[in-house]
Amino acid sequence: MIILAATPIGNLGDASPRLRTALAEARLVASEDTRVTQRLLAALGIENRPRLIALHEHNERQKAAELVELARDEDLLVLSDAGMPTVSDPGFPLVAAAAAAGVLVTAIPGPSAVVTALALSGLPTDRFAFEGFLPRKAGERARRLGELAGDRRTLVFFEAPTRLAASLAALAEAFGADRPAAVCRELTKLHEEVRRGPLAELADWAADGVRGEICIVVGGAPEPGPADAGDAVARVLQLTADGARLKDAAADVAAATGLGKRELYEAALRERASKHP
Repeated sequence: MIILAATPIGNLGDASPRLRTALAEARLVASEDTRVTQRLLAALGIENRPRLIALHEHNERQKAAELVELARDEDLLVLSDAGMPTVSDPGFPLVAAAAAAGVLVTAIPGPSAVVTALALSGLPTDRFAFEGFLPRKAGERARRLGELAGDRRTLVFFEAPTRLAASLAALAEAFGADRPAAVCRELTKLHEEVRRGPLAELADWAADGVRGEICIVVGGAPEPGPADAGDAVARVLQLTADGARLKDAAADVAAATGLGKRELYEAALRERASKHP
């Protein structure tokens, strides 16, 4: 079988007994960085020296079929550098190929930066979505955030420290300066920090530079009230007056506000008919 094993995201004490046993007994390991795996074995005092196969973002699609065939004959332990494989880390093509080939896949649960950041953020946890890393290019990032601006779920992002300030500023522009958020860095490590506040305030704080592994957690869009719906219909009609098709205008405003596309379309039709009977 294939065994996806979660590894510590910072604190070695989070290595579970099951992970230690799996590392001690594994004969075949596919890992994001074999050097990181060797350091993990040494840090945990595990003397086992399994065969290590590199499985990273540049080769995982090419390696998937080969690894699936290896897993038919013996267990294949799959590791990322930290956390659970497949979650913004290599592994998804391998799991998909294994499922298609009828090869069993299981997991050794463990640390997750996504869930840890969500729990520490102080933001609603009943509905959330993980969005991974935002696009690096400003235009692509703005388009992605435009699609998410009306999402009422709490959103979790990964971000590099060098891009944190720019991403927070883009979030503030797309979601509103006052949208509540949290920046969680160095989770489970010695210098763990959770900074909470409005997006604009966090962007100002990050402008001086922030180090470490980072998660951004952002509160969902607020429920629109009656006034918001009226403003949204007015916006739809303004877009159509500027030349947009009614269907496209309703879709754009729905994405930005979280209101229903069909409801906006029909409300705009009624409003237009009342003005031009």
